[in-house]
Amino acid sequence: MQENLPDKQTMAEMLDGYGFGRIQSVSQAPSAWSPSTQGRRDLLVAAGRRKYIVRFEANRAEIDVRREVDLQVFLNKNGFPCPQPLPDKSSRHLKAFGSELVVAYRHIDGRERRSAELKPVQVGNIGRSLAELHVLGKGYKKGIDSRFSYELVAQSYFDIRDSLPSYFKKIKRALDEEVEYLGAYLEGKLPKGVIHGEMLDAGILIKGERLVGVLNFAAACRGKLIYDLACAVNAVCFLDNAYDLQRFETVIAGDEELRTLSLAEWARTFYQEACAS
Repeated sequence: MQENLPDKQTMAEMLDGYGFGRIQSVSQAPSAWSPSTQGRRDLLVAAGRRKYIVRFEANRAEIDVRREVDLQVFLNKNGFPCPQPLPDKSSRHLKAFGSELVVAYRHIDGRERRSAELKPVQVGNIGRSLAELHVLGKGYKKGIDSRFSYELVAQSYFDIRDSLPSYFKKIKRALDEEVEYLGAYLEGKLPKGVIHGEMLDAGILIKGERLVGVLNFAAACRGKLIYDLACAVNAVCFLDNAYDLQRFETVIAGDEELRTLSLAEWARTFYQEACAS
């Protein structure tokens, strides 16, 4: 909201040590950079001849923000099109200002496209970029706690299972079978690694046919790679209350350009395709 914008002098104080030059303007960041997350605000800052995104975190633990930034630094150094955290003159990528944590990023020149606007080549590039993330993630050795682990998801389900209303009886039976199946078979066979966690079209920047930015790494962690693929499929292939199977195949083909799906992943992919049809 406009009243929450700091003036140019205050922003200059917040960014002291970055060497960005004279602050020209401060405005709300484009919507793709600014998810609706309580305690977070993202601003677009024009300074010198460049534009920057300055992010403020009031609610998240410092260790969680630091892990996210560290992963982005690693991915950016390896050529992945994610936001580039910028260091200050003391080589810090994260600093405190009052009660908030501050991270500065170089602005990416791209625009958000909604699913219905995507061209086939752009859909394929989304799948390919996802595979690129998973391949690069193999070289990232630091730990990232997973909030998508089978144990946590299964426990969350069991916590609410008995409180589900009676008309969910059939759904409950299907969920019981799925949880049992995952625990007995797929949990140990599905490939795991660094995942984005929220691969939604709202956080993807396009320039021409190229995907130039994958944003919003707050949910990134170690988990099943197919989880990311499923998120991407749901984000870009579900149109007009139905799955577009041609787009589905395009996303999968883009992903397989860089990373061959395992047999267990193909089993889940065929299952999802059958559900979609």
